Amino acid sequence: MKDTLRITEIFYSLQGETRTLGLPTVFVRLTGCPLRCQYCDTAYAFSGGELHSLDAIVAQVSTYQPRYVCVTGGEPLAQPNALKLLTLLCDAGYEVSLETSGALDVSGVDPRVVKVLDLKTPGSAEMSRNLYSNIAHLLPHDQVKFVICSREDYDWAVSKLIEFDLASRVQDVLFSPSFTELDSRALADWIVADNLPVRFQLQLHKILWQDQAGH
Repeated sequence: MKDTLRITEIFYSLQGETRTLGLPTVFVRLTGCPLRCQYCDTAYAFSGGELHSLDAIVAQVSTYQPRYVCVTGGEPLAQPNALKLLTLLCDAGYEVSLETSGALDVSGVDPRVVKVLDLKTPGSAEMSRNLYSNIAHLLPHDQVKFVICSREDYDWAVSKLIEFDLASRVQDVLFSPSFTELDSRALADWIVADNLPVRFQLQLHKILWQDQAGH
């Protein structure tokens, strides 16, 4: 439908990842995702949801008086009107970020938006979906994220870090251990041993609230 999006939830919480870790943020979680990463913690957003007009979404966001807004999913870009929503949120004066799998074209994203591009590792079971042409559309304020499931994933992520010179291309490259698969201290040790220009991160929302919806 014109000027609508299917929404799973809109909520106010702390940002659990990325450069704005720990900052109060409104999350707009869109419904639907074409990927099936084996570690996915938001499978409840694959289907269902309710249709909302773009104006209603922006109005609901405004009730929290946020500084930061994160549009996430699912995979937000699976719904074309997500691009319109991102622009409206930027126009409203928020610092807007987009969490995207990297499997869909990001070239149409408003340049004011901070894109957090999740390159899928071998352990995700969706590595073949990476759309590497997206890297050319990254801006200096954007971020690239790798969820690391194993030493193989780590070595693969390091190879992509080097191949695409990611540390020079974006504000932050994020290495995060898959919550139940990789010991966080092991990943930290590898990063330090290799002196990588990346930011180690734990998923704060998982530590505080596990995988509860609305956090």
